[in-house]
Amino acid sequence: MDLEKKIRDQCLLIRVRGELDHHWSAVLRQNIDRSLEEHGARNLLLNLEGLSFMDSSGVGVLLGRYRRLAAQGGRMALCRVSPAVIKVLEISGVSKIIPFYQSEAEAFRNLALPAQRRPQ
Repeated sequence: MDLEKKIRDQCLLIRVRGELDHHWSAVLRQNIDRSLEEHGARNLLLNLEGLSFMDSSGVGVLLGRYRRLAAQGGRMALCRVSPAVIKVLEISGVSKIIPFYQSEAEAFRNLALPAQRRPQ
């Protein structure tokens, strides 16, 4: 798995490439948590375009980060979700909890909106 991280307007962007299985889920969780703390980011955007596989441990990482951010008044979004991964996220119910966007730009615009103004 390969991670590319950037910070933009209190939002941590991580582009994930490769496979997200049991082993790599722990690595992703640690990277996200450390980066959020180091940069003081309130929001998280994961670009999953390059993700070719995700199992239930990856779903757990996403839901855990979502809960953590929500408890701290932050938000999370996913963008460019690969076809290989979208079915896993739909079956697990993640798509009903964490918003999906077609592009990073669209996701950034929506994460920047006050919570009450975000489109449903």
